[in-house]
Amino acid sequence: EAGIHVVGQNHISEARRMRPEIAAPAEWHFIGRLQPHAVRTSTLSLFDAIQSVDSLKLAERIDAVSARLGRCMPVFVEVNSGREPQKGGILPESVESLVRDIARLPNVEVMGLMTMAPLSATPHGYRPWFAETRQLFEHIRGLSISRVRMEHLSMGMSDSYEIAIDEGATMVRLGTILFGVR
Repeated sequence: EAGIHVVGQNHISEARRMRPEIAAPAEWHFIGRLQPHAVRTSTLSLFDAIQSVDSLKLAERIDAVSARLGRCMPVFVEVNSGREPQKGGILPESVESLVRDIARLPNVEVMGLMTMAPLSATPHGYRPWFAETRQLFEHIRGLSISRVRMEHLSMGMSDSYEIAIDEGATMVRLGTILFGVR
């Protein structure tokens, strides 16, 4: 009813519980940290895309399980734009190489980039991280790598979505603004 067509979830168990409760047709994207050992047919069958791919090992596991499911899984490469060691994502300078490696996998298709910017005291503090990720997105899109579509740039949350959109985001994560603090 609210015009939400994509549901992002960062916990597999919550997606498993919530998916039957959402009556409207929607795409389900996994946006949380995903370890290769957690990629199973039961996991991938819950989601229409994985937005947190940050290693070739993870992409290879998604590729293998997707092959068993007879599907090609859309993925986003997660960029650690703030270079924070405690966060997932690949460093910006390694993204192009990872995208090229993933493009060789037959059951995975790179649809774009995703970033979780470092916390900022002000909304405008997010701008440099979003701008850098957008520039990287545009660079990779301009390379016209086979099997890499680069259609979406996922960045920004409830406290930063306006800046993210201004910097080119095509997807934003609005959990808190829509559903309140967890």
